[in-house]
Amino acid sequence: MIKKFKTIEESQVVISELMLPSHSNFNGKIHGGYILSLLDQIAFACASKHSQTYCVTASVDTVDFLSPIEIGELVTMKASVNYVGNSSMVIGIRVEAETIQTGEKKHCNSSHITMVAKDSKGKSVQVPGLILKTDDDIRRFAKSLRRKVMKKNRKQEFHDTDFISEEYLHIQELDNVKIER
Repeated sequence: MIKKFKTIEESQVVISELMLPSHSNFNGKIHGGYILSLLDQIAFACASKHSQTYCVTASVDTVDFLSPIEIGELVTMKASVNYVGNSSMVIGIRVEAETIQTGEKKHCNSSHITMVAKDSKGKSVQVPGLILKTDDDIRRFAKSLRRKVMKKNRKQEFHDTDFISEEYLHIQELDNVKIER
């Protein structure tokens, strides 16, 4: 039986993986694409644990790479449900890398991925609500709500049917761009 509401702790997922040379790019750092793959996997696990059903990635809302990850470091990802809608969930993920020899840890990435719960026929299904217990829980939920509104506004503001490019010609004075028509 699926619960009507769940605590954040009930759905949290933590994974750790040692970074190998095969995960690196040409500069000897761990490839961002490899980290993106791990982010998607843990988001799926967290969302599926919360919803108790199959989930799909709807959008990658933010991925902030803060610090490079080195070969030989132990990467730990911590995922939590930050927000729930009817069938959607925003999964917040914190990525830390640890130098095993010293125990030194660094915050390398923060991400927010929207997942949608689906049934066996691919139809969206209702997810359990979220029980918020702490100020951090409330802050993360509110921040997810704000990102949702901003995303909707961004889509509407720059819709191709009502976009007027003349209103944005000043951008060539502000940024590294030259407009030629």
